[in-house]
Amino acid sequence: MSEVNIKPLADRVVVLPAEAETKTASGIYIPDTAKEKPQRGTVVAVGNGKKDEPITVKVGDSVLYGKYAGTEVQIDGKDFLIMRESDIFAIV
Repeated sequence: MSEVNIKPLADRVVVLPAEAETKTASGIYIPDTAKEKPQRGTVVAVGNGKKDEPITVKVGDSVLYGKYAGTEVQIDGKDFLIMRESDIFAIV
């Protein structure tokens, strides 16, 4: 698990995106220019939620989110996404 020194506010969460696939199921390597953005990641930090909407995901959860969800940020040389909990589709 990755330790991040960031505390998101309200209903926001910080997600470490999964690595993009480098090879297809049939064994063909995918060049960097053709890789899809991952839509799966691991929650590494959560906010406190809103007054009437508590946060339901927790640190360590593996989640699915929309292709264009969140804002990319770089913390300690690693890329993360900060998004609202409502941008998360499911815990897997």
